[in-house]
Amino acid sequence: MGGGIMSATLASLITELEPTWSIEILEVRDGLAQESSNAWNNAGTGHAALCELNYTPERPDGSIDITKAVTINEQFELSRELWHHLATHDRLPGGTGFLSTTPHMTFVRGEENVDYLRRRFETLRKHPLFSDLEFSTDPEQIAEWAPLLVADRDPEQPIAATRAAAGTDVDFGALASSMVADSVARGARLRLESEVTKLKQRKDGTWRVTVRDRRWNGHRRARTLTARFVFIGAGGGALRLLQRSGIPEAKGFGGFPISGQFLRTTNPEVVAQHQAKVYGKADIGAPPMSVPHLDTRVVDGETALLFGPYAGWSMKFLKHGSWFDLVRSIRPGNIVPMIAVGLKNTSLVKYLIGEVTASETDRLRTLRAFMPTAHPRDWELITAGQRVQVIKKVKGRGGALEFGTELVTSADGTISGLLGASPGASTAVATMLDLLERCFPERASEWQPRLRQMMPSLGGGTWDESFELDQLVDETVNTER
Repeated sequence: MGGGIMSATLASLITELEPTWSIEILEVRDGLAQESSNAWNNAGTGHAALCELNYTPERPDGSIDITKAVTINEQFELSRELWHHLATHDRLPGGTGFLSTTPHMTFVRGEENVDYLRRRFETLRKHPLFSDLEFSTDPEQIAEWAPLLVADRDPEQPIAATRAAAGTDVDFGALASSMVADSVARGARLRLESEVTKLKQRKDGTWRVTVRDRRWNGHRRARTLTARFVFIGAGGGALRLLQRSGIPEAKGFGGFPISGQFLRTTNPEVVAQHQAKVYGKADIGAPPMSVPHLDTRVVDGETALLFGPYAGWSMKFLKHGSWFDLVRSIRPGNIVPMIAVGLKNTSLVKYLIGEVTASETDRLRTLRAFMPTAHPRDWELITAGQRVQVIKKVKGRGGALEFGTELVTSADGTISGLLGASPGASTAVATMLDLLERCFPERASEWQPRLRQMMPSLGGGTWDESFELDQLVDETVNTER
């Protein structure tokens, strides 16, 4: 269920491992990847923890914890390995234009932040995965990396930046569409405008799935499918579908929706002066997914700059969802966790109120903290995707608000759903491999040799370093840029 990058990745893996299995992909919209996987609904970072500060927290003693950064970097490498396998086996009909080389940078201001970034850099560069990371406090050097960060900036203001030249920009919408097209060519069935309204497990363990046809000429007819395994990769819609399944593992989970907006410019003169994804430091009380960043984006071969996100509030769980999504998700089992989270996160509520009431001048001021020369005539406001942060029941604490992803799987392994947001798409391969291991343990050993051929690092090997990122990047995109 769902036509985004998660479902596309699972379909690609299964059609490779079990080509005789019957797969049906159900998408409620009239096209694929129109929610969180859509290029303009997410940052398209290709999260490798090269620039995101929330993955390298500072310990009480002042040292930097890079555990999560290493894990995410390793997970993104798995994604790249699978994409390489698909590309070199003619299994990406859309080509490799979804991926482009874009340096990843972190940029901070103020002495305290400069000191933190230096300690972060010194810790990360000791790890082989981050050995190529660069650091500078020199305005001239930073201007060479990203001119717009330094132009017209107060020379007395302490600044610092790190840079990873081998970063990426990923159009996950294009990638998901290409992967689904390949899976369909290999026998999977894709049904658009198909809404799942009921999920019920039969006595024999299979699932009866009721699907409503939402096409204009479909007369909203309902049909029933029988499935031995169900994956719910419906983004913000996954929570309610998991609740409808009735599995005990889904009890206690709630969702907190956060909408967002970005400023975008396609002005060639501005775009030509910036080629990087530059992440800063989140404001106090801001959720990790709201870390400000000035990004180069390549969508359909066209380059633009994106700045944001500016958080907002909506009761919808999907960008094209219902205003009643939040209310409908409330259950007796998740009321206490949701109330507990609300009481513990007053700073988040305050932050969201400030963001919702922000004026055009306020948004421009935030942008100019990154890019002092920004002019309002060059930028337009666009609505980003909807994110539903996970609220989970925690014994003794009532509930906790999670900012990662959560794979919820039934005890018998016949149904699984994915909740949460960042780093999401970038770690889709690692997440789906986890799902395969949880839900098909009896086949894990049989699948391992094939999976290791596709992704050598799974077996403790190394990816062929002769295949560098630029070989996967579409040369036509690089030429245009």
